[in-house]
Amino acid sequence: MHSNIDEARPRRLADGAGTGEAKVTTYRQARRRERRFGYLLSFPALLGLFMFLVLPFLMAVVLSFSDQRLLSPNQAEWVGLRNYDRLLSVSWLVQEAERSELGEVVRTAEGEPEFPALRTLLRGDPAYREYREFTSWQWGEKRYVLLAKDPRFIQSFLNTLLFVMLVVPLQCGLALGLALLINRQLRGISVFRAIFFSPVVTSIVVVSIVWTFLYHRDVGVLNHYLQALTFGLVGPIDWLGDPDWAMPSIVIMSAWQACGVQMLIFLAGLQGISQDLYEAAELDGAGRWSQFWNITLPGLRNTLVFVILSTTVQAFGLFTQVDVMTGGGPQGSTSTVMFHAVAKGFREQDIAYGSAVSVVFFLVILLIALLQKKFFDAREAK
Repeated sequence: MHSNIDEARPRRLADGAGTGEAKVTTYRQARRRERRFGYLLSFPALLGLFMFLVLPFLMAVVLSFSDQRLLSPNQAEWVGLRNYDRLLSVSWLVQEAERSELGEVVRTAEGEPEFPALRTLLRGDPAYREYREFTSWQWGEKRYVLLAKDPRFIQSFLNTLLFVMLVVPLQCGLALGLALLINRQLRGISVFRAIFFSPVVTSIVVVSIVWTFLYHRDVGVLNHYLQALTFGLVGPIDWLGDPDWAMPSIVIMSAWQACGVQMLIFLAGLQGISQDLYEAAELDGAGRWSQFWNITLPGLRNTLVFVILSTTVQAFGLFTQVDVMTGGGPQGSTSTVMFHAVAKGFREQDIAYGSAVSVVFFLVILLIALLQKKFFDAREAK
């Protein structure tokens, strides 16, 4: 009898081991089927990304090393890094003031030192023949000149950075404020949510045209309100025709138009914070500001990181507002890198140089996004 029991025990163990192996095999097969279904379902999206993002970028990289024209019967030639050299080359020079035969500095009627004509100097020196003046400043009897082969690109890049630095805090702050306002259980609050979100679903071209009329110097509503509120002491302001006001005007319009998306994201984050925390804070005597600083902002940390990163990347792509409202002017004060790339690639039909602008700009955006993420990750780890 004992021998029969001893013989049955290994058999049961073997059966159990076989059942366990079968379960593992079945689980692995199920995982493989899930992966296959996942690849199948994601294939249309991945195909779209490849066709409309990856492939055009690879084509832009290839074109940037050629002299391809948009509409030209001539065969494109390989030019290496010539487009990138034209795009990124900068230099500088120092001009001495002109002097008379007696060695005295020649001065203008206003008493300022006179300097030789820069254009003549650039044309006469082969090393500076392709350069143009970007900016200059005077120090004593010397004039320092910053040169670039494409000064409009540098100006466009600085304008883009200025737009990003202005619009990101304004747009995110406005979106957070609106989210706090509509995150209340009040009757009819859904109507206000729809109103605040409506500019997002409106065509940006239409919005830009409407705001162009609002900004008009003579008949614009903003100037009429401004003069009425200040009793004629301020205005009229040439919002889109003054280099000092053109970019801030586009910043205000852009922040107003796009803040609805960030508002909804902040609203979702606010609704994910437990109300028990606010009730406990009220019992402890914490005020509204203390609750916002110690509960709301920490609860929105991940949401803030996502919103700031996405808004920054989106802001770097500024084009439509500039194209419709100012055309890059006045005096290039609103020209952005995207506008410059389109102007070179399509309007001037230099598609190879426009591709070089796009490639460099993509790398810059990628670097800034990675630095931002590293900064926020470091702060979160503290």
